[in-house]
Amino acid sequence: MNIAATVLEAPVILISDLHLQESRSDITRAFVDFTVRLPASCRDFFVLGDLFELWLGDDDQSPLADTVASALGRLGGRGVNVYLMHGNRDFLMGADFAARCGASLINEPYTLRLGDVQWLLLHGDVLCTDDTAYLEFRAMVRNPVWQREFLSRPLAERRGWAERARQASREANAGKAAAIMDVNQDAVLDLIRNSGSRRILHGHTHRPAVHQLSETGPLPEPAIRVVLGDWDSQGWYAAISGEEFRLENFAFQAST
Repeated sequence: MNIAATVLEAPVILISDLHLQESRSDITRAFVDFTVRLPASCRDFFVLGDLFELWLGDDDQSPLADTVASALGRLGGRGVNVYLMHGNRDFLMGADFAARCGASLINEPYTLRLGDVQWLLLHGDVLCTDDTAYLEFRAMVRNPVWQREFLSRPLAERRGWAERARQASREANAGKAAAIMDVNQDAVLDLIRNSGSRRILHGHTHRPAVHQLSETGPLPEPAIRVVLGDWDSQGWYAAISGEEFRLENFAFQAST
């Protein structure tokens, strides 16, 4: 088994930033095990971006993609609604792959309503407004015209472009202060004011936490920002039930 603890009972379970790749079979095993162990009470399962470390198009077939599609498809067979959101690594994930998973692709920000409780869900990179170079790159690769042209290229050419882009990103990030790659507080407050939601949940930054935004500050009411963690040596998920929520982590266990 790959999960040390039982997944909490809740109608909504959310994860992000698994960065699944062929070289990390331990994370893939933990993910598949996690989907098997989702409680019977779970009705909505959200992946808020970066399910994969890299996605170059739905035509890029792989055993990893087959494994993930099968795991998510089995959830649908249990009556669980599966939702996939794009991240900064898998923004080219398309409708064909979502259909293979029996999942729905959702745009960000996505409003999740549970009775009188409203959550705003997003991957989180749009809140990193201090990283202007990244936001310029993001605007380019999220443009539908750019995506159509890119996806029309041969896979080998796309892979070469991706490797060059990743190398450039590594070099650029090495010279950036850590704070630049975190969310901007003013961007968070603007999102809360403009959306009317007092509960925000996202991933991307790999800095799991629950941030309390006080009513004595620049907001008329208290608000919270929940940050999901990335899956590396451990997994992270959020469980929401009515007005209650939990941010949980679990250790990966060696396969036997």
